[in-house]
Amino acid sequence: MKKVILGALALTFAISVSSCRETANKAEEAADNAENAIENAAQETAEATENALEKAGEAINEAGEALENAGEQAGEAAEKAVDEADKALEKAGDALEKAGRDTKDAIKKD
Repeated sequence: MKKVILGALALTFAISVSSCRETANKAEEAADNAENAIENAAQETAEATENALEKAGEAINEAGEALENAGEQAGEAAEKAVDEADKALEKAGDALEKAGRDTKDAIKKD
């Protein structure tokens, strides 16, 4: 009977050791999977951040170009307005001179 009890204990011990090894292997596999998931998430986060920074830089460059173009267009429009104002002043001056001459002529005729 002693042999049967010792045999049963030995069998139970062997099953327990085997079960512990299996649990340890599963725990190690789970840890490896978690580590891989963390590494993948970190890499994807880094890539997403890099892409976001790149897009932000491009947007800033485009905004700068748009501002530069708007400034150039505003400068050109102001220059054109000044030119038109100069022409209008010249015409007004010419008209005043003509009006002055016409007035003198009219006074002389009377």
